Amino acid sequence: MTYEPAMVSPKKNTTRTVLIVVGVVLAICCLGGVVGGFFLYGAVKDATGPAKTTVDTFAGALVSHDYPTAYGQLCGELRDRLSQDDFVRQQSNGPLLDGYEIVGLNVQNNNGRVFGSASVRYTVRQGMPTTQTYALTKEDGAWRICQ
Repeated sequence: MTYEPAMVSPKKNTTRTVLIVVGVVLAICCLGGVVGGFFLYGAVKDATGPAKTTVDTFAGALVSHDYPTAYGQLCGELRDRLSQDDFVRQQSNGPLLDGYEIVGLNVQNNNGRVFGSASVRYTVRQGMPTTQTYALTKEDGAWRICQ
């Protein structure tokens, strides 16, 4: 009598299959996170970009003593209360500014009312740096400083 081996089914390697499936799922999640992050970054940049431009124009004009340009960045309510001559006089009597950096910017939309705030750190020629926070409002489709 000859020996015949019993039929043995091939051993299934479930661990390898599970690891492959988990790896594919992780790769899809990572790719989704990258794509989602890209679109989120674009949405935030689109929302804050125009407000940052307004603050940048305003602060840059103050540093370069271009007070009419800075005055033009103010909201209508503030311009109604403060003439351009008074604004120029106030800014001319202030400390001499050497530079600035926008250190914070926040834009919100609350039930259709769009507003925000910006913090700007000014470098003062003689003295310590100072940080000024400005209220922002959207007026006629453009961002304005409305302290």
